[in-house]
Amino acid sequence: MEKRTEYLDDKLIAYAKSDIYPFHMPGHKRHMQEEADPYAIDITEIDGFDNLHDAEEILAEAQQRAAVLYGAKKSYYLINGSTCGILSAVSATTRRNGTILMARNCHKAVYHAAYLRNLTTRYLYPVITRFGIQGVITPESVEAALREDAMIQAVILTSPTYDGVVSDIRSIAEITHRYQVPLIVDEAHGAHFGFDPYFPETAVRLGADLVIQSMHKTLPSMTQTALLHVCSDRIDTRVLERFLNIYETSSPSYVLMAGMDRCIRLLMERGKELFSDYVVQLKTFYQNVDKLHKIEVSRGWELPETECFRFDPSKLVISATGCGLTGQQLYQILLEKYGLQMEMCSGEYVLAMTSFCDTEEGYGRLFAALSEIEAGNGAAPIGASMDVDGSDLTGFISRIYQRNEKQFEIAQAVDMPGEEIDLAAAGGRIAGDYVYLYPPGIPLLVPGEVIDAGTIAGIRECQKKNLNIKGVLNDRINVVI
Repeated sequence: MEKRTEYLDDKLIAYAKSDIYPFHMPGHKRHMQEEADPYAIDITEIDGFDNLHDAEEILAEAQQRAAVLYGAKKSYYLINGSTCGILSAVSATTRRNGTILMARNCHKAVYHAAYLRNLTTRYLYPVITRFGIQGVITPESVEAALREDAMIQAVILTSPTYDGVVSDIRSIAEITHRYQVPLIVDEAHGAHFGFDPYFPETAVRLGADLVIQSMHKTLPSMTQTALLHVCSDRIDTRVLERFLNIYETSSPSYVLMAGMDRCIRLLMERGKELFSDYVVQLKTFYQNVDKLHKIEVSRGWELPETECFRFDPSKLVISATGCGLTGQQLYQILLEKYGLQMEMCSGEYVLAMTSFCDTEEGYGRLFAALSEIEAGNGAAPIGASMDVDGSDLTGFISRIYQRNEKQFEIAQAVDMPGEEIDLAAAGGRIAGDYVYLYPPGIPLLVPGEVIDAGTIAGIRECQKKNLNIKGVLNDRINVVI
């Protein structure tokens, strides 16, 4: 039977018209009213509209509004998402063949920057929380690493994490600055920070030198829009702009930039009101799920500061292991039976992302679905296995994100000749490519690391839980020769 041709625009329109509720990014949640046909305002750098890579007029003013809103010394529009901001930040603060101290749970963009600059990587490992999510990078671990290696030129970490865990940025910044090393914070998931005391403060105001935020993740801005904030005089903006010219498109979308400016103006004019209503909705949802006994929604703020210094309550981390469901099973039930699209699933939980554009109806539908699932009325997907040990959350994360022995730096390994072999035969070999769960894009295995029995077992466990694992295709993995 001939496969029917499917067109992306038709599928997107059908999804937009469906009853599926988006507990996923982007933060506009598909219901911001546009005032103009996007095709009508799609232009290039014509007279009167400035040039993003040499902004002097209207785009310079727009970026200055962003800097004022967040309290930065200077802010840059990013039309290639946070990725190009991370690449530029790392490149501007390290020398070629230099050394970077990075959190092991950084996004793959940081690893790509290390490859492009041929950097030696030193890793900071996050604490694993009792709820089974990756926790903070401790100030003590940062200081220990800087004390041991005087060659480190920059420090980068992710805060908040994909699951909402925030590290003690102020203390970490004080430490890195004592060693004359700049601190870069990947705050891609924290563009909404600092607008209400219910949420953590933004790293922009806590001493970080460079902060990258994805506007589209948690704010009403289009996908691919982000900000790079310069927060101190430790950053040479001329060098930073040189790399932005390299990594960011030379044809930035005016449609996207107009949406960013509109979002910034909305926050300036109505931010207090919008966030006040948002906080009420979140608090009401958490109060409602308190009535559940088998389904748990993480209260990261209840964890000790040594595991979770601060927690972003906009991230709804939901586990139904008490009902015998894995994260993948809960994800499928919520989508297929209740029309609720989660952002992602992990081994034992799902993640629902919220923003101030979410509605009372959306929160109500989610709570009603969880209540029904707990009552035993939510059926597992056909063929789903119900074997889940809810007591082993911490163990799962520790097993899949283990400390792998490093034989080569990333650039060395990636540029070596490689071959694909069966995963079962890969023990003792050196990885030639990344293996990671997507989302969130954090590597389980990095090029140049030894593939040992623990690594293989972790990959197998991810496969068993039907997680979206990249870098292993048809049970084969790339290794260096």
